[in-house]
Amino acid sequence: MKRISLSFVFLTLVASLATAQRLPELAIPENYKLQFAPDFDKDNFTGEETIQIRVLKPTSQIVLNSAEIEFQEATVSGGSAHQTAKVTLDKEKEMANLAFDKEIQPGLASLHIKYTGILNDELRGLYLGKDKEGRKYAATQFESTDARRAFPSFDEPVYKATFDITVVADKAHAVISNAKVMSDTPGPGDSKHTVKFATTAKMSSYLVALAVGEFEYVEGQADGIPIRVWGTPGTKHDATYALEVAEQCIKYYNHYFGIKYPFEKLDMIGLPDFAAGAMENTGLITYREVILLLDDKKASVGLHREVATVIAHEIAHQWFGDLVTMKW
Repeated sequence: MKRISLSFVFLTLVASLATAQRLPELAIPENYKLQFAPDFDKDNFTGEETIQIRVLKPTSQIVLNSAEIEFQEATVSGGSAHQTAKVTLDKEKEMANLAFDKEIQPGLASLHIKYTGILNDELRGLYLGKDKEGRKYAATQFESTDARRAFPSFDEPVYKATFDITVVADKAHAVISNAKVMSDTPGPGDSKHTVKFATTAKMSSYLVALAVGEFEYVEGQADGIPIRVWGTPGTKHDATYALEVAEQCIKYYNHYFGIKYPFEKLDMIGLPDFAAGAMENTGLITYREVILLLDDKKASVGLHREVATVIAHEIAHQWFGDLVTMKW
């Protein structure tokens, strides 16, 4: 009985702590329009976002998750009202309180935020990595609670939304995200290009993904789904095995689950600097380079098996975890 009582107290304490870190139920997101502009000279990035929200009750504040973000401007538009927010940051709870002079009424509203963030060296959020030649790249790792380091957000898995992502990058850099590229245009200026992606499927914030840098790829398809396997320069020849495994996995899971692969394309990328083994971001799976890319002719049977197992695991997550997600 004593053991049961102690267990009950422990679980109650954990539940209360978890609740304390949850966002207040004031609004829910429906769509994010995100623009990122990484700067590899300053190791930071500028961001601009518009979040379409549905306000649930009359409120004079909206609370978002935010960490290591510097706000330049935050406004809300709803009905005929347009207000500027007073932003108060709670660094310990990783939250930003946007306070308004007048109550926002229930219904649709739009939050617009301009901000800057850090390309950190902690392998989380939108972080800075380097390949073997010292070339910099930016990549994301958001699970479990690090999307808030890249954009102020409702950073809990229950708050699913669609995402429209745009990236302003150096001309020499490839840009990859969750959805297909809709346009890739020169500028601003002679040294940049602007890449706009299609609207994503509805998904949790921790599954948003981005990679910006000098990358190359091999490509194929399975059941009409385009597949690309990416790596840093000089690794293309090591990507063919991963591509073959991915093609077989898509075909198998389409049949096994009875639900066709739920997203329009699949990119997989091997990164030299990556904390997790792999991460099942919707439509853009990120891997530690050594467990995605291999020399198909020289690698051991054991390494072939390990790579195939990890790929099969992450692709299965596109259904379980991405299409269907736990609330918390």
